[in-house]
Amino acid sequence: MYEKSLIIIKPDGVQRGLVGNIITRFENVGLKIHGMKFVQPTQEMARTHYSEHVDKAFYPTVEEYILSGPVLVFALGGMNAVKKIRLMVGATEPASSAPGTIRGDLAHQSYPDPGEPDDKPIRNLIHASGSSEEAVTEVKLWFTDDEIIEYGKITDELLAL
Repeated sequence: MYEKSLIIIKPDGVQRGLVGNIITRFENVGLKIHGMKFVQPTQEMARTHYSEHVDKAFYPTVEEYILSGPVLVFALGGMNAVKKIRLMVGATEPASSAPGTIRGDLAHQSYPDPGEPDDKPIRNLIHASGSSEEAVTEVKLWFTDDEIIEYGKITDELLAL
C-alpha cells in the first residue's frame, strides 16, 4: 500500500550537518519526497506533536530539545513507507540501534553524563511516524494540503509492473 510518513530531522541532525546524508538514504531506497520545509518549532507545535507526552515528567526536556534549533520536516511516500522508514531509522535509543540504521550509524547519545541525572532527552537525530494512522495525523500537523505535492517519478512505472 502506498503511504506517506512524516520525518523530522531534529536540531542535532541539522546542527551536525547530517541532513543531506539522511535524505540520500531515503532517496536511495526509492522513497519520494512529497513536501519539505525548514522550521523553527514553536512551543505550540511541540506540544501538539508530542501531545501524548505533555503530562509526563520527562516532557520538559523533550520540548527543550525540539525547540533548541531548527528542524527539517518532510513527508516521504512509498509502498509500505512507514514500516520501511522505521526500519531504516532504527531503535529510539541510539545505543540499541543496529549498524546500518540512521540512528545506529549517526546518532550519538550524549546524556546522561557520568553522575548526571537520567532526565535528559534522547538525542536521536530523527523522528519518524510510528504507524500509518500517526503518519496521516502528523503530516497534516506540519503541512498544509498545498504543501504536499503529488507527482510521478520514472521509478513509479517500475513499481506498477
